[in-house]
This record gives sequence, C-alpha cells and structure tokens, in this order.
Amino acid sequence: MSAESPEQNEHFIRVVRRRFRDWRGTRPFWAGLFTLLGGIPIAYFPYASLHLGQMTLSMATTAGSGSLIIGVLLVTLGLTMWFQHAVRIFAGVAAILLALVSIPLSNFGGFVIGYLLALIGGALSIAWAPGQPESERAGERAPLADGPPEPLEPLEPVDTPEYHTETTVDANGGRNSAG
Repeated sequence: MSAESPEQNEHFIRVVRRRFRDWRGTRPFWAGLFTLLGGIPIAYFPYASLHLGQMTLSMATTAGSGSLIIGVLLVTLGLTMWFQHAVRIFAGVAAILLALVSIPLSNFGGFVIGYLLALIGGALSIAWAPGQPESERAGERAPLADGPPEPLEPLEPVDTPEYHTETTVDANGGRNSAG
C-alpha cells in the first residue's frame, strides 16, 4: 500500500461529515443559512452596477445605507442562529421584521430574493425545537406486553380543609371575603 491510500482519506471525510451532521442537528442550521443568504442580496443590490458593453446600469438609491444595515443585521442574525441557538426565537422575529422593512427600503427586499430567504429563515428559526439525543429516546419506550393492559385503580377523592374565620362565612377552596 502507498502512503496515501484512499481508505485513509475516505475515513477522514466520513468523520468530518458525521461531525458536521451532528453539529447541524443541534441548532437551527437551515434557518440560519436562509437568513444569512437573505441578507446578502438586500445589502448588495443597492451598491451593484451592471456593465452592458459600454453602458453602466447602477442601482444606487438614497436608501443604500439602510439596505446595508438591514443586510448586515440579517447576516449577523443568521450567524446568531447557528452559534447562540438559545436566542433563536428573538433572532427569528427580528429576521422577519427586518425582511418586512426591507421591502420599501431596499429595492423590494433585494428584488424579493432576499426578502423571501430572510422570511423563510426567520419562520424556520421560530419553528425549530431542539431534539432529544438517541440515548434519552431509547429509554422512554418500554416493550409492549403480550396481554392486555391492566386496569387502572380509581383515585381516592381528596378532602379539602375548611377554614373558618371571623370575617367570612364560607372560605372553602381558597375563596376569601373581606367583608
């Protein structure tokens, strides 16, 4: 065998993919990616210029600084969703609000591309919930028995204490009268 056998590289790639998959599964990865990608066209298009031969088409608007701020904030929120997933609800709501503000402020939200990506990323961030590790899930389910389940015993009624005070006639169950 040579020093650079394909089996060694294959194992390394498999380990890296498995680690990435585990990392991705513990956080709202797709929400962060969509939000991050939504911020790029919103920040880019107001400063872009298209060259068609000798003619230059520029998209410069008066809201260029607002577009840049919205785009940078969306990229920051996307990274926050990845690395600080405890604040995913705040980041999702903020991403949705920034996407909505980008419609009138930033060339229809980066020509609707950035708006839709940021909106979907924010919604995914709000909807994401952390899963349980495999070890916890395996212990929850017990094997099914062969026979029918045993009937449950009826619960005994709970007696509530009666409280009599000088100011009230009936103070049972936590209700109290002041007069």
